[in-house]
Amino acid sequence: MLRPPFSFATYDPHRMCCFATNPVGLLARLLTPPVRVSATNIFARMLAPGVQGLAYGMNLVARQDVAMILPLPVVPGSGDAAVAFIDLTAHARMFEELHQLFAAPQRKGGLFGARSAPLVVHQVGSFVASYVPTRADFTRLDPRFRLADAAWDALPGYADHGFAVFQLAPGKTTVHPMALSFPTRAPDRLFFPTVHVHDGRVHARARFDHALYYQGTDVPHDAYGWAPPRSAYAGLADPTTRVARWIVRGRRTNADLWLPLASPVAT
Repeated sequence: MLRPPFSFATYDPHRMCCFATNPVGLLARLLTPPVRVSATNIFARMLAPGVQGLAYGMNLVARQDVAMILPLPVVPGSGDAAVAFIDLTAHARMFEELHQLFAAPQRKGGLFGARSAPLVVHQVGSFVASYVPTRADFTRLDPRFRLADAAWDALPGYADHGFAVFQLAPGKTTVHPMALSFPTRAPDRLFFPTVHVHDGRVHARARFDHALYYQGTDVPHDAYGWAPPRSAYAGLADPTTRVARWIVRGRRTNADLWLPLASPVAT
C-alpha cells in the first residue's frame, strides 16, 4: 500500500474522466447504461522538463457513440496546440505487455463542430480527438460533447484546465490506449486522471478498478516489473528503466492521484 508522500489530489482536488452522449448536452451517466467502464489502465512519465506523457486504456461498453473528456492540468494560457496526441495503434497491447512485466520471470528457453474558430481535429489511430484549451472553448464543440453547468459548478478547480476529447465507437471493446503529452503545471509530480463523474454528480467516494503504471518516482509501490518495458511505446516509456505499478481497486476517495518525482527531469 502506498504511504506518504503519495497523495490524493494534493495539487488539485478536482479531476474527472467523464463521457458525453446526450444530444442535448447533458452529462452522460457513468458506469451505468449506456456506458460501462472497467479495468482502467494509466501510464505516466515525465518526458521532458515540464512535459508529462499520459496513456489511458480501459474496457468499454457503450450503446452509441460517446466522447471521453479528460481535463488536464496544463500550464494556463498554453493555447490550442498545447497537447500533442500520440498514436499508439502499433502498441494496442501496451498495457497487456506492461502487465506481463509483473508476472514471475520465465526461465530462458466527424466529431467536432464550430461556432467560432474550429478546433483542430486529430485522427489518432482509431480515435478522433481534439484539444479544448479552456472551459469556454466547449462552445466550439458539438453540443453532444459539452458538459452541463451543474457538473462544472461541482468542479471549480477545472476553471483553468485544458481538455482532451476522444470520440469512442459503440459496442463492447477493450479500448486501445489513448495517449498524449501536455505542458504540466506541476513538473515535480506525475498526474493520474482518476476522479469519476457518476450520474451527472461528483460523489465523495467512487469504485476504482485501476492499474497505474509509472516511471520516474521512488514512491512505494506494489512492485517493480521484472524487466524494463519491451518498447518505448512511441516515446512514452523509457525502455532502460523498470516500470512500477500500483493497483487501485474498491471504493475510495473520489480524487486524482499525484506522485512526486524522484528527481527533476534532466534537460
